[in-house]
Order: sequence, then C-alpha cells, then structure tokens
Amino acid sequence: LRGIDTHGSQRLPSYLARIRSGVLSPTAIPVLTQTTPVAAHIDGKNAFGFVSAHQGMEAAIEAAKVYGIGMVSISHSNHFGMSAWLVQQALDAGLMSLVFTNSSPALPAWGGREKLMGVSPIAAGAPAGSTKPFILDMAPSVAARGKIYKALRRGEKIPGDWALDGEGRPTEDPAEALKGVMLPMGGPKGSGLAVMMDVFSGVLSGSAFAGGVTGPYDPSKPADVGHFLVAIKPDLFMDMEAFKERMDTLYQKVVGSEKMAGVDRIFFPGEIEQETMEKRLAGGIPFVQAEIDALNAEAALVGVEKLEV
Repeated sequence: LRGIDTHGSQRLPSYLARIRSGVLSPTAIPVLTQTTPVAAHIDGKNAFGFVSAHQGMEAAIEAAKVYGIGMVSISHSNHFGMSAWLVQQALDAGLMSLVFTNSSPALPAWGGREKLMGVSPIAAGAPAGSTKPFILDMAPSVAARGKIYKALRRGEKIPGDWALDGEGRPTEDPAEALKGVMLPMGGPKGSGLAVMMDVFSGVLSGSAFAGGVTGPYDPSKPADVGHFLVAIKPDLFMDMEAFKERMDTLYQKVVGSEKMAGVDRIFFPGEIEQETMEKRLAGGIPFVQAEIDALNAEAALVGVEKLEV
C-alpha cells in the first residue's frame, strides 16, 4: 500500500520456498525474556520476522508507556518486510521509535569489493499534531536490494550507480548486479551505517552478523536475522501538546523551505509513502503480469484460487 513494492506480496514466493525447504517455521512461537523493566530479549525461534518484530514492538511500547522508554533485542528471526510498519505500530500508540535490523550480505566495507554488510534499513518515527508524522525508512545503500530483484522480474535496467557486477564494474543489468555488490550511499557514510545496523541488530542480539545472515531468497538454511526495536514517549521532556506543536512547526519549515531549481515540491520523510497509501486504498495496488504469474504459481502449488486480471 505504501508503494514499497519490493517488500510486499512480491516476497511471498521466497517466503513459501523457505517454508517448503524447512528453513522458516510458520508455526514457531517466539519467546520473550524480560531482562530489565525497560528491556527485553526475544528468541524468534525462526518464526516469521513479522511475528517476532510485532511482538517485540508491542513489548517495547508497553514498557515505554510505563517507564518512558522500552527496548527489545530480537535474535533468530527472519525478514520482516519494510521497517515502516513497525514505526507505524509505535505511532498508533502515540510513541516515537527506532527500528533496526540486519540482513544478508550485499554491501562491501568501504574500499572493499566482497559482500559483507547487509542492505539493512534504518527506520525511525515521531508523531505530530495536525501534520504528517515523521517516518524515516531507508537503506544505507544507494538503492534497496529489493529494487534490483524488482527490475529483474520486470526485465528492466537499473541505474549504473546502484551496484557493481562480479568483476567490480558498474552495471545496469540487475542479474549482473546480483552477482556483485550494492553500493553504499555516501561512500564510507553508508558503509558505516550498515556496520552500525550489524552492531545493534546482530552482535547485540546474538544473531548472525558480519556476513552470516542468510538471504531471503536462499532456501538452504535459517536466516538468523537480528532486530533492535525502541519505543519512546514523546512527553518525557515536555507535555505532549508542546511536542506535537513543535513537530508541526518542523513539518511546515521543511516542506515550506525554498526549493532548488526544477523541484516542484518538498516532502517530509515518509510523506510520499503515506500519500501513496491513500491513493492505493482508493484505487488498488498495481501489479505487472510477471508478478501476478509468480503469485498464481504459488496459488497452484497450494490449491487456492488464482488471481484474475
């Protein structure tokens, strides 16, 4: 709905392939251990990342409501889709949030050429008053890896600054890009952010790290993804109305700032996706035929009704 087509129903075939291979458990029940009043650890038990992460943010929210902040470290999990839905979970409770996860290797350390760090998204959110909330959800790479898979499915080229092929050369071919590495945004800055995600999500949780996470399209073994979730009460340091007024002011300052040449509109982080969701709720979600065919192939395998276009 939010327009992040790389992280929605297009992932179903890979999730189902992992279930059929026995490396993802659709029935596992994650186990939460409260370590302090404001901190908890969840052993995901190789369940869907959505299940473990939802439980984790729920626990962080409950702690934050009482103590002002709550944090949960999650181990032995799986891909949980886009991070913004967890930010939204906290926003629905009136809270700020940080959402970290690690992922399978796709980025080199800055100056290297081997896959080592994941294209691990960084997400954060904060509620507002009468304006749009702040929702940041971004990868530390020039583009999310899912966009390369999407281009491959659709038979499209990718921009030449997204990735290197297996020989370390820039490429516009998504198939060749998947043999090589993604490029970090801002050079060493993006690389540093990817390392940070591995520290907070992998090292801290006890999950795989340093290139050890298995990719969602690899059905050979469990992913062992780690997450780190934080929920924060906005009224810890001022009353809620004052906070929301300040967020509204920030929004107006950002979107109303002077535009550079050729720019029609300045958006607040997350605003494009929120507007896309409103449009798609009204008009539906667009698919290309290759995506429908992939979903129908899965439908045939399990004996459910196919999508009709």
